[in-house]
This record gives sequence, structure tokens and C-alpha cells, in this order.
Amino acid sequence: MTAPVALPAKLEALGRRALPFAGVALGVSVLGFLLDRDRLMGSYLFAWLFWLNVALGSMSLAMLHHLTGGAWGLALRRPLEAAARTLPYWAVLFVPIALGAHQLYPWADAEAVAGDEVLRHKAAYLNLPFFLARSVFYFALWSLLAHSLSLWSRRHDQDGDGRFAVRMRALSGGGLVVLGLTVTFSSIDWAMSLTPHWFSTIYGLIFMIGQALSALALTSALVAWLHDQPPYDRAIQPRTFGDFGNLILAFTMLWGYVNLSQFLIVWSGNLAEETPFYLVREQHGWKAVGLLLVVFHFAIPFLFLLSRARKRDPRRLFRLAAVLFAVRLVDLHYLIGPSLRAGGHGHGTHMAASALPGLLDVSLPLGLGGLWLFLWVRNLKQAPLLPMGEPEVREALGERAAEAAR
Repeated sequence: MTAPVALPAKLEALGRRALPFAGVALGVSVLGFLLDRDRLMGSYLFAWLFWLNVALGSMSLAMLHHLTGGAWGLALRRPLEAAARTLPYWAVLFVPIALGAHQLYPWADAEAVAGDEVLRHKAAYLNLPFFLARSVFYFALWSLLAHSLSLWSRRHDQDGDGRFAVRMRALSGGGLVVLGLTVTFSSIDWAMSLTPHWFSTIYGLIFMIGQALSALALTSALVAWLHDQPPYDRAIQPRTFGDFGNLILAFTMLWGYVNLSQFLIVWSGNLAEETPFYLVREQHGWKAVGLLLVVFHFAIPFLFLLSRARKRDPRRLFRLAAVLFAVRLVDLHYLIGPSLRAGGHGHGTHMAASALPGLLDVSLPLGLGGLWLFLWVRNLKQAPLLPMGEPEVREALGERAAEAAR
């Protein structure tokens, strides 16, 4: 065990306030449950998935940096690693979903399966024991990857031994492939199977891009928020914030591309099994949510990030990243919300209810978010905010010059 690392005062304050905030928000959720008991499980799954996506996206970005290099990843490595290490806690928080699966998923209801030929054909895969076994496998594998990357990263700091960098790079190569496969299957299990009559071959990719964008927005916002605090004030250059902006722009464009691709494929195919996804999102306010995403998730970030000066300004970048992170919650609401509003049992255009979120749809993401932020900040205390074993970081902090003078 290592002694906790001192964090900037602003970050320490965030960690202290996060847990009481979570308690208040979860307390409000009790009121929401009393007002609308049928909505509890759907809202919990929505909140749980959102913060899980941040952790998974963080691990994928950390692996991507180990393979490609770049100053952007050195600045974000420790926040990404700390976020990935929240995965074991989220495995524990999966228990309510496992217990409430019959309320969420129509394929978990024996009567629904008996009366539905499609569900009977899919029962070899969509059944509760296999569903739970796959979930345990996902979390065991993800937790092992996150632990290994963080452990080797800290040992690389302590020993300065290049073998740990080689290990992290090797693990990241195979790890990204494994992560891509497991995220695809888990998104099918936990989200797409809410409406088991509908399917999309690009669904897993949409989830992966959204996860990376959520993690990139949050960690970029953190570094931009702390840009004038040590050690970032001495190590982070304006071009690094420009790199953050370029990456956010790239993932924003990729998000737009894959969502448009899915729409065009469904529209051109015009199959009864696929079109309900968009037909239900034409009703009861969901169309306005889709237009909001086009504007705030794509158009505004795209235009903002075309400017080199804006990307390099940490204060402007912080505001953009914070807004984009909040809009990521809206995107997940649009992606799975209509299925949750129907209790998971509809598969036609009649299934959608109002797009207006309920109290639980707001309080539970805030409550679990406060808990996640508390765990994140606590994890950040386990190692310096910058990977001190990297020569580029030591050079930026002036350690090489000090060593030469000695």
C-alpha cells in the first residue's frame, strides 16, 4: 500500500462533496420511487449504464494511448486509469439489475417467451442463467484489465523500467480487441435486448464510440479545470489542449457517422423488424430529443472545435467538454429510453411513452454519479496525477535539468 497522493484543493473538495451529494440525490430517488414505482428499474439501468460507459470508455482510451503514444495520453492517463478502476464497484451495483431482470427484459418473463415465437427462437442466448454468467465474465475480464494497466503504470513510475511500458503496450493491443467484443455483447445483453424483436449490427459500435466520447469529455474537462494547478500548470502546454479538442472532434464526427449510417441502412432496408426503432422516436417528444442531439451533440461541437484558438483555450474547452458530457446522458436516454418507458415489453410503434424524463431519470444518474465521482477522486489519490516514469513528463517538469545540475 502506498501513501495517498495530495491532490489539488479543488479536486479534494470535489471528492469530499461528491458522497453527500450522492446521498441527497438517492434520497430524492426514494420520493421518486413512491411517486412512480414502475419506473424504478428502468431508471436505475439507465443511470448505471451511463456511468459504466464512462469507466469502459476510459479504459479503451488508456489502451489506445499505450498503442499510439502522444502528449494527450500522458496528461489523461491517471484520470483514465482511476476511472477504469471503478469497474469492480459497478459490478456490485449490477446486482439490482440481476434481481429485477424480469421487470426489464421481456425474454426473462416465461409467459412472454411462451407466447412469442421470436423470443422462443432467441431463448438459447437470451435466458437468465446465461445472461448472468456473461455479465460475471464481462466484469471479471474488465476488472483484470483495469487492475493490470494501473499496476504496471505505477510500477513503471517507481522503477523506470521499460519492461512495464512494453507490457502495457502488449496488453493494450489484445485488450482493445477483447474490449471491443465484450462491449458489443454486453450492449446487446443490457440495452438492445430491452426490445428483443429489434436488432442492429452497428449497435455495439455506437456504444463503444459513445463510451470513448463520454470518457474523453470528462477527463479533458478535469484537466482543463485544473490547468492552473500543480502539476498540470508546469507540464501541460496549449498544444495538449489542442490535442484534446482534436480527439473530441474526431469522436464527435465518428458518432455522427455511425448514427447516420444506422439510420440510412434502416431507411433503405425498410424492414418491419428494424423500422420501429425510428418510428417510436418520431412520437411523444422523442423527435425533439433527436434534433437536440443533432444540434448539441454534433453541430455545435463540430463548429466550435474547428477553431484552433478555442481548442487551445482550457477555459473554453472545459465549457464545451462539460456540455458535451451532459449531452451524452441525453444520447443514452434517446437510445434506450423508449424501451424503458414501455417496461421493455413493446416492440411496435405503440410502445413509446413521453420523452420527458421523470424524477428518477434525473435523481438516479445524479446519485450514482456522485458515488462514481467519489470513487474516482479516491482512486486518483493512489498515484501522482502525471505518470512520472515517462521521460516526457520529467522533462516538462524540469527534472532532467535538475538532475544535470546535480
